[in-house]
Amino acid sequence: MANRLRDIQTLGQAIWIDDLNRELLDEGELRRLVEEDGISGVTSNPTIFRKAMSESGRYEAALHEALEDTREPEEVFQRLAHRDVRDAADLLRPVFERTGGQDGYASFELPAALAFDAEGSVAEAQRQRETIDRPNAFIKVPGTPQGVTAFEELTARGLNVNVTLLFAVTRYEEIAEAYLRGLERRARRGEPIDRSASVASFFVSRVDAKVDRALEGTDREDLRGQAAVANARLAYRSFRQIFSGPRWEALAARGANVQRPLWASTSTKDPAYPDTLYVDELIGPDTVNTMPAATLAAARDHATPARTVDRDVDAAAETMRQVRAAGVDVDDIVERQLVDEGVQAFADSYDSLLDTLAGAVTRA
Repeated sequence: MANRLRDIQTLGQAIWIDDLNRELLDEGELRRLVEEDGISGVTSNPTIFRKAMSESGRYEAALHEALEDTREPEEVFQRLAHRDVRDAADLLRPVFERTGGQDGYASFELPAALAFDAEGSVAEAQRQRETIDRPNAFIKVPGTPQGVTAFEELTARGLNVNVTLLFAVTRYEEIAEAYLRGLERRARRGEPIDRSASVASFFVSRVDAKVDRALEGTDREDLRGQAAVANARLAYRSFRQIFSGPRWEALAARGANVQRPLWASTSTKDPAYPDTLYVDELIGPDTVNTMPAATLAAARDHATPARTVDRDVDAAAETMRQVRAAGVDVDDIVERQLVDEGVQAFADSYDSLLDTLAGAVTRA
């Protein structure tokens, strides 16, 4: 049978799964996705772990084992989550080796409480990376202003990072520039940069969800469902510009690799939209698309493999201009609202998970 995921990969896009849980690992489904579909990475976040640990009995044995050493819910969570990340990273290790350390990653997110603490994020990222102890583990740092600072420092120290919760092209550009500065700092010290890797997780569907609501009641409801793809294509245009020219070529000559844009939040939130909308419209070289299981299945079955990510970029810019002209404050949406809401959502999921684990500690 035709596998559209494999066809997409021939166009230069890596496909990751936006899920991680014991069932996925224990039942061999993740292995199958890697071996049959070419899935080459895993992303996780507090919401994913909350769902997995709250709704599955697969963690009972590991939970009781952790409780023999600690009664602190946060430490219990990290024991359980780190085990999942390690197992996923081990399964992906052949991909990591085959690609020279540029793919084959499992991602683990820093606590949302550190989203606006650059110094604390750097210290915790180093601690988490050492504790997970896998070369193909990405530490996820949110794209807040403080996250930009932390990311540059972590890159300069040789830690590989997945920068998440990016919605604004301007913030994406700050992150890409921070990556270059981090690599340049390493290069000036004579340190290797050929194994440095990073992805910039640029969120898609949440932009449409927010902009579509703002368009309701205006005379431009015809623009619904267009802002997210347009916004992402403009980010990709910035990617191509930043990772070219003399400055980048000097780093590339030392073995540096681009920081790939990763399209996140790629399931459609509006049932009126095609279920592969945010797959079909953002395919192209040096990109990653991380999909939840349902979107992955839909893409395998009926995605349309074609290079689209840099198609009609001028039209994308015009779309965003028209959205603004319709009275939608897009800049506030992507630069502030969605970032703050994303951080809060992950913080709420994390707190809820810790409450669940605290209950388990009490009952044990």
